[in-house]
Amino acid sequence: MTTAGKVIVCKAAVAWEPNKPVKIEEIEVAPPQADEVRIKIVATAVCHSDLYYLLESMNKDGFPTVLGHEAAGIVESVGEGVTEFQPGDKVIPVFLPQCGECRFCKSPKTNQCETAWTLIRRDLMVSVQSRLSCNGKRLHQFAGTSTFSEYTVVHQTALAKIDPTAPLDKVCLIGCGISTGYGAAVNTAKVEPERIIAVDINADKFEKAKVFGATDFVNPKDHNKPINQVLADMTNGGVDYSIECTGKVEVMRSALESCVGSWGVSVIVGWTDLYDVAFRSSQLVTGRTWKGSLFGGFKGKHGVPGMVKAYQDKKLKLDEFITHKMTLDQVNDAIDLMKQCKCIRTVLTVCQE
Repeated sequence: MTTAGKVIVCKAAVAWEPNKPVKIEEIEVAPPQADEVRIKIVATAVCHSDLYYLLESMNKDGFPTVLGHEAAGIVESVGEGVTEFQPGDKVIPVFLPQCGECRFCKSPKTNQCETAWTLIRRDLMVSVQSRLSCNGKRLHQFAGTSTFSEYTVVHQTALAKIDPTAPLDKVCLIGCGISTGYGAAVNTAKVEPERIIAVDINADKFEKAKVFGATDFVNPKDHNKPINQVLADMTNGGVDYSIECTGKVEVMRSALESCVGSWGVSVIVGWTDLYDVAFRSSQLVTGRTWKGSLFGGFKGKHGVPGMVKAYQDKKLKLDEFITHKMTLDQVNDAIDLMKQCKCIRTVLTVCQE
């Protein structure tokens, strides 16, 4: 029986309030309206941005919500005016929309979209509109996606069509983490082949880091001087490129200071809007460059299919990132694993293809 044009009752993980476990609920997902697409989510991963929203920023005005933004699924139905997608298409939602028409979308200088922030409340990181509700109460749609749900509705500008042969339980990672990290290095920093030093206070990550090319591992806890001095000693004055991925302002400054003063490039990837980051102007005027990178500099609708192809061509690692596989019912366990730094990525099976 077709579900197009009808409300779908399905299962979702609802965060009713900040800093509390999410709860599996039956929710109602309304049909897509003009320029919208309703998707059956097949697989979704837990990203630290979900934890940040739930456990760190904790803006009460952003609750209740359905978290999740790193996912892959299948188009169930489309709203009026949607011609790019049709039922059955395999897709990846993207939290950074791409309208393709504004001056930002047409510029090679940025992956931002002027109209994107008309769809998302930047202060809360939720959609202006939401087709999700539970017991008559509207649920916020996190990052315009809300993929901790069997079904969700996204704007067509926030969706990328991918190869129909792609394994959704793997390529879901391209919806955020992989594209963000890879792109920050390749697109934003424009790194060159060289020594790669992984810095982390969790020594258990060293072996995994080597799988992805790290040549050295440094644990700041093993040293009695600042990490920037440790790296300067290792590299004759500082690294050429540093990429910060924690969202901690003190780490952002350390990453900047770790760069060689004359030409080093430091890229901020981690997200936070809770604190200001401080630095001295002398740390930049000598020649360092400080950059930010959102979604790795990729224009979502165009960049995501290319990353999927790179994985299929064995030029991009994805499987090695997945340390745990669970179901949507186990989402709180997956959140705890990431909170305790006991995983790289947990992929949740949501629906069968």
